[in-house]
Order: sequence, then structure tokens, then C-alpha cells
Amino acid sequence: MICVSNLSAYYDTAKGRSMALKGLNLEVPKGGICALIGPSGCGKSTLLRILAGIASNYEGEVSIEGAPVNPKSLSIGFIPQNYGLLPWKTVRDNIRLSWKVKHPETPVPDGEEKMLARLGIGEEFLARFPRELSGGQQQRASLARAFLLQPDVLLMDEPFSALDAITREEMQEVFFELWRAQAVTAVIVTHDIEEALYLGQTIVVLSSSPGRVSMVMENPHFARREASGDFAAQKARLRGWLTGKGAEA
Repeated sequence: MICVSNLSAYYDTAKGRSMALKGLNLEVPKGGICALIGPSGCGKSTLLRILAGIASNYEGEVSIEGAPVNPKSLSIGFIPQNYGLLPWKTVRDNIRLSWKVKHPETPVPDGEEKMLARLGIGEEFLARFPRELSGGQQQRASLARAFLLQPDVLLMDEPFSALDAITREEMQEVFFELWRAQAVTAVIVTHDIEEALYLGQTIVVLSSSPGRVSMVMENPHFARREASGDFAAQKARLRGWLTGKGAEA
């Protein structure tokens, strides 16, 4: 479980302290998926960086599995917006990087080849460098690196935003297949309301900066592609909260 209690995060600037998040409370059950949505600059990426143990300028309590966030004791998969692939390493080396950093003396898991096949990453791609791949191929490599780690927690920052509609849907399906196989606890940041309704078992809406929780919604449309009247109503409800008209939606 991820548990965030009364979290306030800030940045130190030349003009003083700038608040990114204020009084935020959030829980994600073990094996669950939370979709985080909100306006630009509301602190979504900051929250992911705190959960990853990268950012430490905050007050409040943040725990994973009942203990403070500690990347040394936890396996945390983090997929940033730009996929985070190192340009000077081959695709195979990028995929194995997190595992080798976390488990330097342990061979990569036996399931590596099966996972690569699921992701459609063939031998012809493994010797290439990131610059030689399309956006969808880079995303597949980034997903492979995260899931090869067999993480306790998976954090994804707008992972599909740069992809075209067809490729985005394909990658969402690949993500679900891997998530179901590992039952990893996941937090996904997105700007897309329909993507939040598809990917999130729970959807959390943040207010404008400093980010606060405006609404938490248990999502009946999780993993379902549909265009029913209820789906349209939920979409309108989310849009209302995002535009500050939640009480009217």
C-alpha cells in the first residue's frame, strides 16, 4: 500500500519557498492502480518524484508497505515523460539497467525473453540505440525496463502522451497485460480524462497549484473501452472538477 498523509511539498527558489503540494492525502491499495489527473503545474510529477524517493523537500508522511520511502529497500519502477532511456546504451542495456543497479550480482530473471516477446521487442531492436527507435518502440523499452525490475511500485508520468492514438491504445493494452501478470501497485499521471477512466481503478483529481486533492473517484469504467451514457457522465464530472466547476458537474 502507498499511504500519503498531510503532504506539503515545496521548491526553494531565489524568491523563497514555492509550494507544489499542500495538505495532500492519498492511499493506493497493494496491487491497485491510481490515475492522477489535474491541471499543469499542480504537482503531479512532484508527487511521483517523492514516491520514487528522488525528491525530499516535503513535510508530512509518505510510506510504502508501512515504511518510509526507501529506494534501497524497495524496487521502484519509474517511467518519466521522456522514457528515461540512456542514449549511449543499447536497447538491451537500457532494459537491463535498473535490474543490474538493484541486483548487481544476480542474473536477469528467466522471464526476460518472454516479456520482451509480449512487448514485441525482437532481437533486431535490442542492439539499437534509443535514437534509432520510434516513440512507441522507446515506450516498449521503457516498460520492459520497469517490469523486468519486478517492482514493488510502478510510477508512470504521462507515459503515453507523445504517442498517436492507435499506438497509445496498443501500449495501454501491453501495460495491462504486464500489470496483471505482476499485480504491481501503480500510480499513473495523465492529462487525458479518457485515459484516466480507462487506466485508473481509482481516479484522483488535483487542484491547481499548490496541488490538493479535489476529488477521489472509484472508477466503474476501469479497463473498459466504451461510450455509454454513464461513461459520458463520468467524463463530464471529471472535466467539471478539472475546470473548477465540480459542484455543477
